Amino acid sequence: MAKDIIHNQVKNAFIKDGWTITHDPYTLKYGTDNSYPDFAAERTFTAQKGHEKIIVEVKSFIGLSGLHDFEVALGKYSLYLTVLRKRKLDYVLCVALSEEAHKSTFQRPMIQLAVEEYQIPLVIVNLNKEEIIKWINYPDTEH
Repeated sequence: MAKDIIHNQVKNAFIKDGWTITHDPYTLKYGTDNSYPDFAAERTFTAQKGHEKIIVEVKSFIGLSGLHDFEVALGKYSLYLTVLRKRKLDYVLCVALSEEAHKSTFQRPMIQLAVEEYQIPLVIVNLNKEEIIKWINYPDTEH
């Protein structure tokens, strides 16, 4: 399974943000099937906040069609989320993308509609600095 071309930059951004990478890739099992989201990470907050675990699907959105790339990503996101819920796994599932993809592809009305409708948590990463610059639809708005 090939990693997205921005995989390492995104992973480094999470590490800089205080996350510990626990699986790279994460194996998501259901029945006899396995699927492989890009990585899982966790971090511990103060006693008041507790422990946070996420699974991250990394997407560059640099194919010939940004809309098609999003359709594929949405399919993966939906499948992973369904399995996480069915297995009652305590993870937040997010899609990580570059600042450039967010400014271009993710400004398309159909993509904005789907992100809002499905409340897809997005993590926007500055690839040059390898830093997370924005969290969208993430359950903890203090990020």
